[in-house]
Amino acid sequence: MKILIKMAMSFGLGLSLAAMPAQGIAALQQGAKAPDFTLSAAQGGKPFSLSLKQTLKKGPVVLYFFPAAFTPGCTMEAHLFAESSDDFNRLGARVVGVTAGNIERVAEFSKSECRDKFAVAADPGAKVAAKYDAAIQRPNQAAISSRTSFVIAPDGTILLSYTDSKPQAHIEKTMAAVRAWKARQR
Repeated sequence: MKILIKMAMSFGLGLSLAAMPAQGIAALQQGAKAPDFTLSAAQGGKPFSLSLKQTLKKGPVVLYFFPAAFTPGCTMEAHLFAESSDDFNRLGARVVGVTAGNIERVAEFSKSECRDKFAVAADPGAKVAAKYDAAIQRPNQAAISSRTSFVIAPDGTILLSYTDSKPQAHIEKTMAAVRAWKARQR
């Protein structure tokens, strides 16, 4: 019974998020400085502390915020980023997912849905998402992240800011931004 309730809640959240107009969300824009953060994260189910500043030392970061682990759209998006993570890595970029969940749930999601390919960070209360203007405050409920992706250059400059409820376009847009960054490095 608990599983059915969880599935119904996840489905309801997914439907309500899909119905929200993306244009109503104003995320930090291209050219802005990305706010630094350190969050509890996991990759392949193994927890660690993720620092944006430290991750940027390795190259650009594809930072994507998503509403909730294990919902249909977020699972699809995680699968798509996992499938593309080797391509991002070849271009020198690291993918990092962030959601307003707890570390235990994020660790499980990183292993099963992200297929051990990239880090996922827990952002309880969507506090980091709020710094990126990528948080949604729902009436009488906790804040969650909007489906917003950023590509951040190693110097902390936002190269791409993209909000859309459809997961597929996030991979295409962030990959194009990373390729454009890489081309300028030659």
